[in-house]
Amino acid sequence: MNPDLDALHPYPFEKLAALKADLTPPSTLTHIPLTIGEPQHAPYPGALAALVAHQAEMARYPATNGLPALRDTIATWATQRFALSGLDAERQVLPVNGTREAIFAFVQAALDRTRPAQIAVPNPFYQIYEGATLLAGGEPLYLDCTADNDFRPDVSSVSADTWRNVQIVFVCSPGNPTGAVTPLAEFKQLIALADEHDFIIASDECYSELYLDEAAPPPGLLQACAELGRHDYRRCVVFHSLSKRSNLPGLRSGFVAGDADLLAPFKRYRTYHGCAMSLPLQHASMAAWQDESHVRANREAYREKFSAVTEVLAPVMDFPTPEASFYLWPAVPGGDDIAFTQRLFVEQHVSVLPGSLMGRPGRGGHNPGSGRLRLALVAELAPTLEAAERLRQLVERG
Repeated sequence: MNPDLDALHPYPFEKLAALKADLTPPSTLTHIPLTIGEPQHAPYPGALAALVAHQAEMARYPATNGLPALRDTIATWATQRFALSGLDAERQVLPVNGTREAIFAFVQAALDRTRPAQIAVPNPFYQIYEGATLLAGGEPLYLDCTADNDFRPDVSSVSADTWRNVQIVFVCSPGNPTGAVTPLAEFKQLIALADEHDFIIASDECYSELYLDEAAPPPGLLQACAELGRHDYRRCVVFHSLSKRSNLPGLRSGFVAGDADLLAPFKRYRTYHGCAMSLPLQHASMAAWQDESHVRANREAYREKFSAVTEVLAPVMDFPTPEASFYLWPAVPGGDDIAFTQRLFVEQHVSVLPGSLMGRPGRGGHNPGSGRLRLALVAELAPTLEAAERLRQLVERG
């Protein structure tokens, strides 16, 4: 077997299960999980109808490149959403089976193993960045996201000597787990660094449509390129998904867009990988990307939850004001996120994810996830609010 498999860390939810294995919660309270970022809102009905309408097309092999109509739909959506001058649907767009699969595959295709290979990732992070790096034979470079830098990586603090070996920089905006949004100025700064040091920027934007201020949608990497006049999107790729936007995590549908010179060899890799999206799923995806009304309604539902939960927790816990995504990132009273998580389960039958399980020791040996919790506000309002009330009761109990 590939020896690099031994370098992989257990997934955070495996570690959480081990932490809870010998604990007994109160049977009088219904379990409320705030752990996995799996949307519980109703999936977009138009996508489900398209699946049924095109089910007979399961009898056909799909092409790796996807249907031209789907690529056109994606290009139109991205152009309008991010104020682009255009996106070549043939060369600059590639449908994929969700961002997780695409991020992993992109690293395998893009990393040059013939020279030193580091991949910079935000810390704490979505663990697929690290796993993809290790299995491609690379080394993760952890860029700490703390309150001091507004929970975004401080790329200006990285030395020129360090950049020399970096081949890919991952950005996650809006961030998982912090909800922080990367401003256009920081995207442009990173683009300048990529030009200077010759690395690829891979921007995971799968939470981009879940924002709290309807008048302030999060910017994207391609938007920064467009403002710089880089309409070839050189050195830049973005990843988008329908999982959060349209409550369709089971559809496994998204896209990669950007630099055609990067997407062409990536498509060749995927042809051998055998991961083309089935035709009914492509039609369902088209239906979802073409409709914005359900996305606005989805945002309103999250906005209501964030408001209600913030009202409950803000008096007793410190957390950054959420801008986007569906997570809260509160600091734990006392600073021990593991012990607090276990106590919350035992006393209140609420499951949360300790922040330390999403991070690694960074500068100075400190894990920037330590002392915080990731709360996924994905369920309907009533159980989410009840979980917040129970959490507050535990904090107030001391």
